[in-house]
Amino acid sequence: MKILMATMALDIGGAETHIVELTKELRREGHEVIVVSNGGVYVPEIEKAGIRHYEAPLHRRAAGEMMRARKILKDVISREKPDVVHAHARIPAMLCGQLARSMHFPFVTSCHGVYQVSGALRLLSDWGERTLAVSEDIRDYLMKEYRIPSGHITITINGIDTEKFSPAVSGQAIRREFGLGEAPVIGHVSRLDEEPAIIAHELMEIAPELDEKIPGVRILITGGGTDFARLREKAAEVNQALGRECLILTGPRTDIPDIIASSDLFVGVSRAALEAMAAGKAVILSGAQGHTGLFTPEKLEKAMDTNFCCRTDPAASPAEMREEILSAMALTPQRRRELGAWGREVVQKYYSVERMARDCLGVYDQVRRRKYHVVMSGYYGFGNAGDDAILDSIRQSIGAVSDEVDITVLSNDPDLTRRQYGLKAIPRFQGWKVFSALRRCDVLLSGGGSLLQDTTSTRSILYYLSVMHTARLLGKPVMLYANGIGPVRKKGNRCRTKNAVEKAAVVTLRDHGSETELREMGVRRADLHVTADPVFRLPPAPPERAEELLCACGLPAGGEFVVVSVRSWPNTEEFSRRLAVLCDHLRRRYGLEVLFMMMQPSRDREATERVRAAMEEPSFLLDCPCTPRDLMGVLGKAKLCLAMRLHTLIFAARMAVPTMGLVYDPKVEHYLQELDQPSAGHVERFDAAAAIAAADALMADYDGVLARMRKKSGELAAAAGENERLLLELLEQQVKS
Repeated sequence: MKILMATMALDIGGAETHIVELTKELRREGHEVIVVSNGGVYVPEIEKAGIRHYEAPLHRRAAGEMMRARKILKDVISREKPDVVHAHARIPAMLCGQLARSMHFPFVTSCHGVYQVSGALRLLSDWGERTLAVSEDIRDYLMKEYRIPSGHITITINGIDTEKFSPAVSGQAIRREFGLGEAPVIGHVSRLDEEPAIIAHELMEIAPELDEKIPGVRILITGGGTDFARLREKAAEVNQALGRECLILTGPRTDIPDIIASSDLFVGVSRAALEAMAAGKAVILSGAQGHTGLFTPEKLEKAMDTNFCCRTDPAASPAEMREEILSAMALTPQRRRELGAWGREVVQKYYSVERMARDCLGVYDQVRRRKYHVVMSGYYGFGNAGDDAILDSIRQSIGAVSDEVDITVLSNDPDLTRRQYGLKAIPRFQGWKVFSALRRCDVLLSGGGSLLQDTTSTRSILYYLSVMHTARLLGKPVMLYANGIGPVRKKGNRCRTKNAVEKAAVVTLRDHGSETELREMGVRRADLHVTADPVFRLPPAPPERAEELLCACGLPAGGEFVVVSVRSWPNTEEFSRRLAVLCDHLRRRYGLEVLFMMMQPSRDREATERVRAAMEEPSFLLDCPCTPRDLMGVLGKAKLCLAMRLHTLIFAARMAVPTMGLVYDPKVEHYLQELDQPSAGHVERFDAAAAIAAADALMADYDGVLARMRKKSGELAAAAGENERLLLELLEQQVKS
């Protein structure tokens, strides 16, 4: 691969060293690596390793400098044509994100720490298509502050070259250079900007007391930054008061392995601490964000969770730092060597540069350019659990059979779609963007769900047909993917639908009722494939998550329950009261608690509350943010389901839960026939007594109904796999042609 890294600069610092080691390891593994930064002391090292460097002012927030950096980045990316762009730090990520939207290159980021979060800075932040976080708490921070889905974040490490940082490295050259002799040396390496320099200031503050307790002690502080001049003045004052050079500031250096090797005890955090551990040094973990203390085996889990940055512990006072250092220096040399040897084992086991590079390559593979390009058109980005489940299941099913398919979604809320499913998404109503996406794709995938119907409006069906028509005008084949067809009532719409279906390259339908609808429109093609809804391929959330949700809505633990799903529909006030009678019956006669589930809360809440208000028995409501997989997990624990929403019915079938349909649309009736499950009646003429009789009949033959549902669920899951097979065949044909 050709990989372009963009970062602020390559001076002394943990993130900078991370980038240097990562680029060198990727280069060793045969990848071509280019770095764009403001330069710094590490540029000669990476160039010696065969890594090309371009200079750009990526370290400045000034508008003029950012515009100049953006132009340089654009020129470099246009010329080099990298397979992936990997940005580190907020300014490079923001500029690369802007360019990625117009230049369409794969783009990932790394987050090395937590940043100030405010309105303006939040808008400036761009975390790419995927993000690498260097610790679990940074992952949690990204999810909380920037709403990045956990599936888009890969936890990586600060990989350490354990040959470069090793007990075999001698620190004698450093001891000679600074006249350290055989004195006990406390080492500290950090970028000496205002916040990271706090530990350096504390070491200077306690230097007189350390000098009193540890004869001849020397404190070696390495690094440069905005606070360096102030520290140098402070060190000179302390040394003058002591009458000897106790404090030594080396400034920024690149021979960090030798610096660390010259120390007897190291104080610091993050990458510098790991490097000292790799060198076999006893380490006190202490930094601006917290103080964990002398690193011992019982502190391993805590240290790893924060990438050795101590963020879960309070910062140390100078007095606490003094006592920690005195205690560590009071240990026998043998005990310090034992702690150092154990620390090196930790680095070798968990923090190799090979693993760091492997993590990055895995993320690059997620976003790399694919062989095939598909545009998906559907009812996506509207917060409807059924259609979101279709999108998620299609994404997962395609990914399971091929990693060479790149998907772009036409979404009502592209940001939401990107966050939830990690897919490229564009606004479905911005004509030029839709046109551009169709022009670049290999196949338009229209589906699934009931897209071709005019019950909701003619405008809806015309939208989907126009997208299909545009694709055909651009010479792109169209696949109707597991569509539910109808009802299409208006003559003009039936004619348009017939023409669109006959001109499609491949047509798969989710049920036989849809095939019947097309035949009645006059569609004569012989290759209408009846498969199954894509949701039959979607795995549910784990049982623990389902239990958590049931507990959250107050349902008694361990009890049996019925899930009820209704939606708003004209003239259903009387239906709500009659359905309440059925719900009361199920609780009184069979002891089933009644749990209401909303597939699209914005549209289902009013209808749900009407039924609950009409009930005499108590009921429960699942009313917290849920993914489609969450809803499936909850349904999987139910005894029975009453489904007006089609995809509640399909979710229940996926989980093999006996179901009674509440028919408001022919598509519900068609699917009940497909599943061989009973109807409770039509909502516009709902008869509570007849519905109760149907429910009693189902419960009397519950085991038989359950067996039939399990058999049918398995058959439909197998049939749903045919959708992907036909899609891949079409893609291969298109690319070959």
